[in-house]
Amino acid sequence: MARRIMTISLVLAVGCGVVFVAGCQSDAQTGSAIGALAGAGIGQLAGGSTEATLIGAAVGGGAGYMIGNESDKKQQQAQMYAMQDDMNSVIVNVANSNGSIVQVRLRRQGVGWVGTRGEYYPTLPTEGQLRPVYGF
Repeated sequence: MARRIMTISLVLAVGCGVVFVAGCQSDAQTGSAIGALAGAGIGQLAGGSTEATLIGAAVGGGAGYMIGNESDKKQQQAQMYAMQDDMNSVIVNVANSNGSIVQVRLRRQGVGWVGTRGEYYPTLPTEGQLRPVYGF
């Protein structure tokens, strides 16, 4: 009977945990939820008491939060770099002799522009200036 109650409790806890994790908006929240669930399970298995379960949940939640928070920081930094790159770049379409178009991203560097192959232009180049490098 006790084993059956334990199994039902475990199934309910995992089900509630899945619902809780699905509502998380950041990796820190998700990491905290998963860490708390895993920590609670490990604490219960290791100590077999309510105190061990709560300590495991607290430690797991804290560790999961720290790991998820670092992931959030990396994502935010990548988005910031992408936004800066978009603000400092221009795409010029180069039409080829067969009718195809090559998109060339030029990045502002100082007062000039740098192409994807590393070539430097003192002013924003025209399609005609880019065709010898990127067209055919």
